[in-house]
Amino acid sequence: MRKVIALIEKGDEGLFGVHAPELENVIIGSGETVNDAKEDFLDGYREMVETYIDDGLQVPEELKDVEFEYRYDISAFYNAHPYLNVSKLAKRININSSLMRQYKQGQYISEEQVLRIQDGIRAVGRELSVITLLK
Repeated sequence: MRKVIALIEKGDEGLFGVHAPELENVIIGSGETVNDAKEDFLDGYREMVETYIDDGLQVPEELKDVEFEYRYDISAFYNAHPYLNVSKLAKRININSSLMRQYKQGQYISEEQVLRIQDGIRAVGRELSVITLLK
């Protein structure tokens, strides 16, 4: 299975969009939520493959045995994980909570700040991955 990166971003109109820039065959998805956009994107992918097959054409190699690896902008990340408290996560990773809420709404964010947030989220994930709960 070949991994293809699919980017999920919040657009100017408030909808979430998904696209895979490394594919020559253009596949896009959109929706009011990240899950809706991913579903639309995957439907588009399946329909494209089916169209090649139905038309008796060879399915391009880039579309065979694909697994999509999703990458999120901050707005899409919080939409995909609504159970995360923006203010609490900001405090945990030492970022101003007001600023983090602005990022969630789609305000400009520097590459340095993205990496800082990403590192903080991954640290929380590592911390959670070793927890054992008792009955």
